Amino acid sequence: MSYSLDFRQRVLVYKEKHQLTFQQTSEHFGIGIRTLFRWSNNITPCLNRNKPATKVDMDELLKDIEKFPDGYQWERAKRLNIGQPAIHYALKRLNFTYKKNTKASES
Repeated sequence: MSYSLDFRQRVLVYKEKHQLTFQQTSEHFGIGIRTLFRWSNNITPCLNRNKPATKVDMDELLKDIEKFPDGYQWERAKRLNIGQPAIHYALKRLNFTYKKNTKASES
């Protein structure tokens, strides 16, 4: 959970007004010292994470989807040597969210 911009500003103003150290401010507000240092460098909250997926090679995953279109996530994970949750989130990023049809077709 992130702190509001208003709260961040009030904490830093309080620190400057009372000439407190980062340690004293941390103890007073119950906030980590590293958080206060980060706020002093950049006070605006980060809204999204700009980090690409590192475990899953998306090209390999797309090739696996083409080769085995009806494969289960755990099977893909085994073939690509990663965990099933990583496959789940990678498929979600690629907008592959389908469920298998367990009923046989009428034709």
